[in-house]
Amino acid sequence: MQEFTRQSILILADNLMILGQRLGEWCGHGPILEQDIALTNIALDLIGEARNYYQYLAETEGKHEDDYPMLRDAREFKNVLLTEQPNGHWGDTIARQFLFDCFHFHLLEHMVASSDQRISAIAKKSVKEAAYHLSFSGDWVIRLGDGTEDSHQKIQRSVNKFWPYWMEMFTPTEAEQHAIQEGILPDLNKVYEAASSKLESVLAEATLIKPEGQHSRKGGKEGFHSEHLGYILAEMQYLQKSYPGASW
Repeated sequence: MQEFTRQSILILADNLMILGQRLGEWCGHGPILEQDIALTNIALDLIGEARNYYQYLAETEGKHEDDYPMLRDAREFKNVLLTEQPNGHWGDTIARQFLFDCFHFHLLEHMVASSDQRISAIAKKSVKEAAYHLSFSGDWVIRLGDGTEDSHQKIQRSVNKFWPYWMEMFTPTEAEQHAIQEGILPDLNKVYEAASSKLESVLAEATLIKPEGQHSRKGGKEGFHSEHLGYILAEMQYLQKSYPGASW
């Protein structure tokens, strides 16, 4: 496997693993039982898709899939900054999820046509789950935005809060650029167009204002992260680092 393909797959996998870990923090703490279970299921979907990518890497590199999430330091993770941001309140989690879902669903929809048959197969398997995720988060954005005055103000602040992380998902790294040229990844400009159209339609229905003119934050895909990722990894990797090589 060429290095640019490897790096591109790590970005895909790490995005899902880290966001899945974040959503898992809601287990037992959701506002109502139905939404608690829904977020937990979404977390499992994301981690399951991440495992498919890690397994692909492991098979080509002679490693175990757990080596990638459990044995790498923060600097080696390639997830976008959005995925590692704290959950905050319910509106924060929904806004973060909605922005990611707009990207993730349309990425998978285009990635079904990948020249890499394994990646294409993963996309085909995952796109239906991603469609549900987008429907769930989009419906909640509308519900909060077009709800009470208080819920409207809170979700608008949440969208504003995470907006600076939006463009990093669509800004290709050098490795991703090579993968796009080889047809392994789709053109991120086309993904951006589809994702932006969905986002704008949901914001309009939610009576929310699309943020403009904020400085874009990036660096996660190159391994430059916020302090938040370290705390996620400290919890996620605790058993492996306390008992190296343990199995059960």
